[in-house]
Amino acid sequence: MSKLTDVPKRILIGRALHSDRLGETLLPKRIALPVFASDPLSSVAYAPGEVLLVLSIAGVASYQYSPWIALAVVVLMFTVVASYRQNVHAYPSGGGDYEVANTNLGPRAGLTVASALLVDYVLTVAVSISSGVENLGSAVHFVIEHKVLSAIVMILLLTLMNLRGVKESGKLFAIPTYVFVAAVFVMIGWGAWKGIVLGESMSAPTADFEIEPEQKGLAGFAMVFLLLRAFSSGCAALTGVEAISNGVPAFRKPKSKNAATTLALMGGLAVTMFCGIIGLAMATDVRMAENPAVDLLHNGVPVGPEYVQDPVISQVGEAVFGGDSILFLLLATATALVLFLAANTAYNGFPLLGSILAQDRYLPRQLHTRGDRLAFSNGIVLLAGAAILLVWIYDADSTKLIQLYIVGVFVSFTLSQIGMVRHWNRHLKTERDVAARRRMHRSRAINTFGAFFTGMVLVIVLATKFTHGAWVALLGMVIFYGTMTAIRKHYDRVSAEIAAAEGPSDDSVRPSRVHSIVLVSKVHKPTLRALAFAKLTRSDTLEAVSISVDTAETKALREEWDRRGINVPLKILDSPYREITRPVVEYVKGLRSENPRDAVSVYIPEYVVGRWWEHLLHNQSALRLKGRLLFTPGVMVTSVPYQLESSELAKRRAKKRQDWNAPGSVRRGPVDTPRPPKAPTGKG
Repeated sequence: MSKLTDVPKRILIGRALHSDRLGETLLPKRIALPVFASDPLSSVAYAPGEVLLVLSIAGVASYQYSPWIALAVVVLMFTVVASYRQNVHAYPSGGGDYEVANTNLGPRAGLTVASALLVDYVLTVAVSISSGVENLGSAVHFVIEHKVLSAIVMILLLTLMNLRGVKESGKLFAIPTYVFVAAVFVMIGWGAWKGIVLGESMSAPTADFEIEPEQKGLAGFAMVFLLLRAFSSGCAALTGVEAISNGVPAFRKPKSKNAATTLALMGGLAVTMFCGIIGLAMATDVRMAENPAVDLLHNGVPVGPEYVQDPVISQVGEAVFGGDSILFLLLATATALVLFLAANTAYNGFPLLGSILAQDRYLPRQLHTRGDRLAFSNGIVLLAGAAILLVWIYDADSTKLIQLYIVGVFVSFTLSQIGMVRHWNRHLKTERDVAARRRMHRSRAINTFGAFFTGMVLVIVLATKFTHGAWVALLGMVIFYGTMTAIRKHYDRVSAEIAAAEGPSDDSVRPSRVHSIVLVSKVHKPTLRALAFAKLTRSDTLEAVSISVDTAETKALREEWDRRGINVPLKILDSPYREITRPVVEYVKGLRSENPRDAVSVYIPEYVVGRWWEHLLHNQSALRLKGRLLFTPGVMVTSVPYQLESSELAKRRAKKRQDWNAPGSVRRGPVDTPRPPKAPTGKG
């Protein structure tokens, strides 16, 4: 089966890479920016819309508060970026928020952060892909008509690209990300030029629409609560900022410096684009509603369920460039692509964090090892499966999914910054250099403000979004926390159980005797080979055991055994219910109960076949028997292979594939491998 699947695997993800080529997969800043920062950069495509959606509850008049909400998001973005620049310098090993919290606040805080990040990464994929489908659907109606299918296909394609390796996928992601950034800046610049310099009026497709307020006459505490909820929705622009601190090992040297520079560049770009889109949305009179079918009115009539509400960035782009222009199509395509690729932030963060957690025995060990392409393949596949499940449950609706978002982000933000404050406090106790202490005091002040600000936002998010879906994210965090705790307890229990004792123990004491059993069905070559091998081991007792299912076959076996004069006693076990596994297991257990200090060695002849379908026709009884005997203490099971002709044919096919030359390889000539110089012979 492995040979059958190897060829398509190589076609899809490429040839396997040697471990010593890991350094070749490290990223320069120009590739690291789209790889690790595509999520916060792309979030400007939906974060402004989320702000307007919430404000629309109170009607169009409440849109006047959107610039102030944007300003608060900008301050928060700069605070988080400045805080994480301290993180990447202090903890460059790639653990990110998890390592900071685990080291400074203890394992429980570290596990809480890890749970929050894992949930956030899954949501990043689901939200980014769903939003990308919606943006692409504004230009290609087939996509929006088959949202769930389109989203699942995009997740599978993204998974395949990441399985090919970080650097290779990074090159694919760089162009769409930079095209998107350039298109947004051109839109902002051209919109500002038309509106401010040329004095032209620009109108969004929904400019003539009216909004029916869900809550009329909001004032006082109710209005403050609405503004806080709008602010928490706008904080979606910060998702993915922590991915750079988690991915420091993927940067080229100097790793910390390059990561900090990438963080600053990402923050500046994201803030500028976010504010520009909010400003253009206000200038072009964009109208958004949480329930557009009912709350959006055209000529006083609700638009109805057939109406498809385009994202803010699409409406602004149509107002600035025109709906049929090449620049608008370029913006829509680049936006959809970068939203699809924004999920790549999670594809880099989730597997890396999973590897670290597996190393700390909180997740299965299979997540710790790299795959053929030096990527954490198991983590990538696990992330894809979880994201597909979410997309299917929530019908690829970004508005529903985004309500689950942000909670995990700010849990990790807050605990990480509190951990950094304790980090600087610990180092300040021992540091005596004045310049170093000055830098530490400055860093501590930044992290203290970051902890306060992100903690306040976390409270706002929980208060305003809990009933709108945030509880699902919290439930996911609890499930991850409980699962990882249980896995750690299991690994600790197994480690304690298998730890070698300092003195003599039952496991190190030599058995009194070894009772060997060769399982026999017929007298043929595999049986004779197993008997010969068992004799070679020189056990204290050797016998052949056969199960009597058919009386005639058993009689024929006995006669053939005696005719050949095989000098090994043959024991026949009756099986009135025609079972094979149970009589052998009960017989072995009986031997163990009679002589508990004896070891029982069971030899099972097995066929080695070369075709996948032959595995289904042979060795099934042996597999079941081995599975049962594994749970019997003091019993060793040995498979004695006998290679059938098909296995030799398979071996020759494998050698033929190995010697196969690609087209043109003869013309190019073989690759010469440098040979070591010959040692001097001593001859003159």
